[in-house]
Amino acid sequence: MPFTPISIVINTYNAGAQIVPTLESVKDFDEVVVCDMESTDNTVEIARSYGCKIVTFPKGIHRICEPARDTAIHAARNNWVLVVDADEVVTPALKETLQATLQTANHKDAYFVPRKNMFLGEFVKASFPDYQLRFLDQTKAVWPPTIHSLPTISGETGYLPKDVSIALVHSGLTISTEIQKLDIYSQNDLAKRKKTKVSLWELIASPAYRFLRYYFLKGACFQGRRGFIKACFSSHMKFYYLAKVYERQQKMNEE
Repeated sequence: MPFTPISIVINTYNAGAQIVPTLESVKDFDEVVVCDMESTDNTVEIARSYGCKIVTFPKGIHRICEPARDTAIHAARNNWVLVVDADEVVTPALKETLQATLQTANHKDAYFVPRKNMFLGEFVKASFPDYQLRFLDQTKAVWPPTIHSLPTISGETGYLPKDVSIALVHSGLTISTEIQKLDIYSQNDLAKRKKTKVSLWELIASPAYRFLRYYFLKGACFQGRRGFIKACFSSHMKFYYLAKVYERQQKMNEE
């Protein structure tokens, strides 16, 4: 089968404690680019030991990786890149699927890749396939510097099969890190969205609906305590965002 070189692109900040399994899983790709946001731990040293190309992006006030992603993908020497987080693993089956996809006639310019999210050591089925737009021709892509943004593609996008065996494996966060992320993500949602008012009813009903949807409709109820905790985190994310909208509303009223 013909071979198309693919670059792996990883954005990092203090990822030394988790990046080794990621680098082990991608070491056989044509190139691995690590775009580091001035880590203060041993992330860069570990990446160098794996022969990665190191690119530095000034962290400044940034608390998210998206501002660095456009720099990262365009630092790759190959047109086709797979963007991988420092706590994700690429399976051999996914690598084979990427190559096979590029050999098909009239393939797309970018692809959504399924992701298998883990939590407390178990696959979170309720979140699958959690498609991520991560496999792309970087010459046709621009990545906006906003949280959870998708790259803008000059061309067509497609989806890899909804198959657990070819999914990116996300190792998942600890409870402590999940709690920290709730604050970061809700704060960035506040900055990104223009909502200015929230009612008491919305503060009660919207997080409750989020919990019920995740727990019952998405099937988290079948995963015992793990599923219940994940559903609570989903609900809390919505509550924290709405509470911050209310806080902003009050500050505007005082001005």
